[in-house]
Amino acid sequence: MIPLSVLLHRDQDVLAEAAAARLVTRIVDAQAARGSASVVLTGGGVGTAVLSALYASGARDAIDWGRVDVWWGDERFLPTGDPERNETGARAALLDHVPVDPARVHPMPAPDGPDGDDPDAAAERYAAELRAEARPEDGEQVPAFDVLMLGVGPDAHVASLFPGTPALRDERPVVAVRDAPKPPPTRISLTFPSLQAAEEVWVLAAGESKAEAVRLGLTEPTPDRAPVAGARGRRGTLFLLDSAAAARLPHGAGGLSAP
Repeated sequence: MIPLSVLLHRDQDVLAEAAAARLVTRIVDAQAARGSASVVLTGGGVGTAVLSALYASGARDAIDWGRVDVWWGDERFLPTGDPERNETGARAALLDHVPVDPARVHPMPAPDGPDGDDPDAAAERYAAELRAEARPEDGEQVPAFDVLMLGVGPDAHVASLFPGTPALRDERPVVAVRDAPKPPPTRISLTFPSLQAAEEVWVLAAGESKAEAVRLGLTEPTPDRAPVAGARGRRGTLFLLDSAAAARLPHGAGGLSAP
């Protein structure tokens, strides 16, 4: 059985610092094992806080930033530099301040990019970029990401996979999402086959508004009602929570621990 762990932290600040420290270790271990590391970033309050905590930590210098591939799990289909884009937040919090190789940072296309205002073409462009970086041992569609981080919405969505939408059953690696129930309505998202290709999936959640979604993510048998229930990695899944987000969990869910 693939391990699933639930790790509790006192509040969002402690959660962000702990996740950042864990991410440093995972990246350094991957680089030691095969020379490079591949991570998938998420936006939102917690996802951005983790990147800020990583930049604030002296441990960031343990990473060879020139050998890190950076991807995104989803993106709002807004112009480059728009403050609502996940890429914009990640660059401001971390990527603009560390010596990453620009060629290894892979933002999802924007409507001012080569495909213009065509999210389907933009999604296919990103899928092609993922395929080009996949190694033979990874499979044909996407790289085997070392760590894929996901936030979770109060409605239990992850990436831009919302409850009851066609994208939940799409087998393509990347899809355009229209009419998303959360603005903006047009987005690009990895699908479950891509999310589940990651070695480790980390679900990050803080605040009482996420408590029911977290509960569903650990108890719901299918992702149709709660997409977070489909957020699982090849070798392991971590739910990294603050105490408020864990408030509705049944006792002992997921091998609960409190570092």
